[in-house]
Amino acid sequence: MHSPNPAVPPPAPGSDSPARATPSPQALASLDLATYLGDPARKQDFVTPMFEHIAPRYDAFTRLFSFGMDARWKRELIAWFDARAPQRCDVLDVACGTGDLALAAAGRRPEATVTGVDAARGMIERALARVRARDASRVHFATGDLTRLWLNDASVDVVLAGYALRNVPDYEAALAELHRVLRPGGVLLTLDFYRPPMAAWRELFLGYLHLSGSLVGWWWHRAPVIYNYIAHSIRHFTTSAGFDQALERTGFTVVRRRDYLLGGIALHEAVRR
Repeated sequence: MHSPNPAVPPPAPGSDSPARATPSPQALASLDLATYLGDPARKQDFVTPMFEHIAPRYDAFTRLFSFGMDARWKRELIAWFDARAPQRCDVLDVACGTGDLALAAAGRRPEATVTGVDAARGMIERALARVRARDASRVHFATGDLTRLWLNDASVDVVLAGYALRNVPDYEAALAELHRVLRPGGVLLTLDFYRPPMAAWRELFLGYLHLSGSLVGWWWHRAPVIYNYIAHSIRHFTTSAGFDQALERTGFTVVRRRDYLLGGIALHEAVRR
């Protein structure tokens, strides 16, 4: 059931933590990526600065990297949202990036209150610019950590998570936090890359992502690691079927899953028990 106002107003952008210098792409390139991805305590120290650097070109990169299929996957996720979300509801978009899912959801539900949160300030700045251009008064954006949200328990009807949970240090802990803020019966909708289950296709898929990411990272930043992170993160992540199991362990019931690219991409719909 929708509450007339958000349970807790979103904090001002950047109010969750003091600003600090972002390491340069070259500084990130000097890090041992395997070590950072293998250590939950250090992963975010790489991931957040990386997204700060890619924010200006993030939308172009996702289109390029997916051969334009990213838009199709997001349209499908929003169609699932449209089928399940009440007309008046509280929506949370985690790891919202430049705000395309949040704004699409707001377009489908004009009476909804939509809040987007992302750890990268550069992403939030671009999302806020899009809100100002559209005069979307019921859409809010703020910097924050999706594993430690400021929202009250059971205060959200729908959570959107596009390319989110693969990038956190502990995705099951993040799922537990999303379970906390969702109301019973609330819906979680996710879109992400997953580790393909078939070994031959997995190596081909990850090899393509590593090579293309390295080339684009060098071209745009003179730092291949900026984009070949994606292949590394997928290799360290679960399969789409494994994510089903993680959802069940953290208090969700999986309603449906749709795989693309032989399990390299998947959409999930789950309900909070």
